[in-house]
Amino acid sequence: MIVRKIDDVTGTKNHVDTPGWYSRRIVTAHDRVGFSVGETVLRAGSTNDFWYANHVEAVYIVSGEGELYDKDNDTTHELAPGTMYLLNGNEKHQVRPKTDITCVCVFNPPIVGTEVHDENGVYPLLELPPEPAGQA
Repeated sequence: MIVRKIDDVTGTKNHVDTPGWYSRRIVTAHDRVGFSVGETVLRAGSTNDFWYANHVEAVYIVSGEGELYDKDNDTTHELAPGTMYLLNGNEKHQVRPKTDITCVCVFNPPIVGTEVHDENGVYPLLELPPEPAGQA
């Protein structure tokens, strides 16, 4: 069993901070459970272009309001507490927070915890080496 508090990852290598958002990765590939979980805060007034070409991401909005623009399908969705969106088709998208948005993000395959978006908004596919036999 793993039990962690958000403060356990705040200020560590698993706390990534950028001008438009910051993310604290609570469960990572290092936990070897097949997915990762993080809390991300998108900053009010920012425009964030993302494209998870290598991952499926589910996002659950805990607080805040904004818009999700699906670039692939030219549609806009309102974001508010209780909204979930699933990027199951590797959609290119843009998130435009009107207020700070706090969300819980789940990735498959799991992220290692230090990823940042490249110039296309993509996380690289970083994989851990397999554990030696008998170490699982």
